[in-house]
Amino acid sequence: MLPLLVPFACIVHAGLVAAQTSASSVSEVATATPSLSVPFTDALPTQVALPPKQPWCPSEIFCAGQPTSQPAQEVLANFQNISSSTTYGEIVQFVENNFKGEGLELEEPEFANLKSDPAFLNNVTAPVVKAFAQTVHGFWKQLIRDTNASTLCTGGSTGCESSLIPLNHTFVVPEANESFEGGRFREQYYWDSFWIVEGLIESELYDVVNATLQNFMDELDNFGFIPNGGRIYYLNRSQPPLFIQMLSRYVAASGDRTILRRALPLAEKEFKWWEDNRSLQVRFASNVTHKVYHYSVNNSAPRPESYLADYTTANVPNTLNDTQKAALYAELASGAETGWDYTVRWFAPTADGSNDGLRSLDVRNTIPIDLNSILSDLYGRDDSEAVSSHREAAAALRAAILDLLWDPTKVGLAIAAITSQLTFILKLAFFDYNLATKSRNSVYSAANFYPLWSGIIPSELLSSSDKAFGYFSSLNLVLNRYNGTFPSTFIASGQQWDAPNTWPPHQYIVLQALRALPSNVTSGALPTPSANQSTFSLIPEGQLGLDESQLPGQPLVGNGGNASTSGQAADLNRLNGTVLNGGNTTDGEGWGKALERQLANRYIASAFCSWRATGGSIDGVVPRLSPQELNVTQSVNNTGNMFEKFSNLDIDSAGRGGEYTVQASVFLMYRCASLLMLNEINQAGFGWTNGVVLWVSSHYGGVLVQPDCPSLLVSTTRNNSKNGAVRLNGNGSPTVALVTMFIGLLLHYLVL
Repeated sequence: MLPLLVPFACIVHAGLVAAQTSASSVSEVATATPSLSVPFTDALPTQVALPPKQPWCPSEIFCAGQPTSQPAQEVLANFQNISSSTTYGEIVQFVENNFKGEGLELEEPEFANLKSDPAFLNNVTAPVVKAFAQTVHGFWKQLIRDTNASTLCTGGSTGCESSLIPLNHTFVVPEANESFEGGRFREQYYWDSFWIVEGLIESELYDVVNATLQNFMDELDNFGFIPNGGRIYYLNRSQPPLFIQMLSRYVAASGDRTILRRALPLAEKEFKWWEDNRSLQVRFASNVTHKVYHYSVNNSAPRPESYLADYTTANVPNTLNDTQKAALYAELASGAETGWDYTVRWFAPTADGSNDGLRSLDVRNTIPIDLNSILSDLYGRDDSEAVSSHREAAAALRAAILDLLWDPTKVGLAIAAITSQLTFILKLAFFDYNLATKSRNSVYSAANFYPLWSGIIPSELLSSSDKAFGYFSSLNLVLNRYNGTFPSTFIASGQQWDAPNTWPPHQYIVLQALRALPSNVTSGALPTPSANQSTFSLIPEGQLGLDESQLPGQPLVGNGGNASTSGQAADLNRLNGTVLNGGNTTDGEGWGKALERQLANRYIASAFCSWRATGGSIDGVVPRLSPQELNVTQSVNNTGNMFEKFSNLDIDSAGRGGEYTVQASVFLMYRCASLLMLNEINQAGFGWTNGVVLWVSSHYGGVLVQPDCPSLLVSTTRNNSKNGAVRLNGNGSPTVALVTMFIGLLLHYLVL
């Protein structure tokens, strides 16, 4: 009857419980103490009708984000006893009386086998980069968790209720900070774990990798698939299926093949889940029918972990009918299953490019480049008894990707005064396919590079160095034109998986794609633009789908404007044979190795400079910035943050936008449905960021140089963005409108 109870508990409870200590191996859990932005005596408004109960979520308390302190039926009865004229203060008191603190279900295990000098550090020559990589290596101690069995809820009529899926083995949470045990992400996540595993392997923590895989195998045993994350509210969706890739990397690195006896039958089980639940047949213009895959979640209510965000999307303004809202909720959940939540890449294509924000999501009609590439690789890596049939399936899926998603040329019709003729414009890129339009979408994204990572290399790239470079020419533009790394897309939509945000997994994928090309097509010199031209002129005409003037601007430090959008001046980071924060050129270096070197250095610079800008330091190697400098990022009491995403406009900065925004020392996040401000948080993590730092350091350590971090004391126009991730203006606070709306929503259900 009251499925929205605990999302509300999240909005008012996080931090209202005093610090607690459970098992002896668990460090003290500190919780923040936010204040309501309205008087406790104010009454609550009402909102819209209750969404349908979801079959995958049996809890009457809507899959609690934090455990109850008593049996669920008692909590529900207590909530029923609150009068219809309740106030904010009464709700706060109710939450204090009925819920435990967050993060108590996990504990930090004894961890004695972390080597101080893992072998990969021998590959790193620059002292500052080596010290930074060693520091990041040490962060695993803060991110490794066990399930705290002593605090688990037993359920039923006598126990508490919780959303946690208990795990039997050690695992790594994406982040941790001093105020919340595990930060926003207090559980194991599926696709994050691939890049975490890459880092753990470099750190020689093979036992933790094995434990991670055992947890996923337990979930395959119990649920038949690997859910998005370790909460019961994720049991209606998965994430990009990288289990077999993790398994392959572990076996190759550790030499442990005994795990395969259990793992391969369960990998088969995962294959079948994706085939049964996410596959479909598509006939393309070639008149060939292909089996391909898409993300498609059966869901008709807001996601519990992002309830307020979904509710607002569907109801503000309140112009959708119930059927439309249900479809939108399914799209939102499907978008979360992609891992890219959210991006214009998932929006329904329109003739003029317009959209209605997240209400334009069309995920279920999209055949994604990355998902199908991952699944083709998943089939291809299997060495079970079914290897022959799996290789056939992999070959068929790879053929489908090349037929449906690869676009070497764009055909247009040129009409002259008397005659007409077909024209061919090079694109040389992969694009998602849309089932509704029966054509490829036009949004160019970082997903373009997944096929090469999976070994799907179009013949055009293998036969021509010029075309191979054309495929990577957008990367060359980014390194010359922008301060950071490769963005998810080149469209600044405000969504977190669009420009200017860049993500560690994508930098890894781009580097692996470069490594996949044979040297005979990458050994030539790096092309340079003609006089008075920028690197945009080297990109195939139809690839980005944008004019040069439509690209996001690169703000200039100090002058309050953007760099030139055309001509040589647009490539403001171009140096002699390299780029700013791109390392040093070497004799005989081909364009492929040059781009690898530049991107690897730029990634390390993004991670290092944003960590240093938020208080990071290393005794005797990296001095701490002055209080004046750290005050710019409100990090005077911080010791450095490792962010989940970066900005390609400012390497001192984290990324921006999305349902939760990481800010340097003000961590604005959604937890369940909450909008919570936490001051002065030291964040360890982010898991995949750390993993890619260690992988890059290991594979490119010989060409990495000390990053040149921009001054924090020189202002730029980007610092005033409302989504600015590091340099903040004012402290900010949750708005009365958001808090009032959501609390009112709950009261409406209370009095039904």
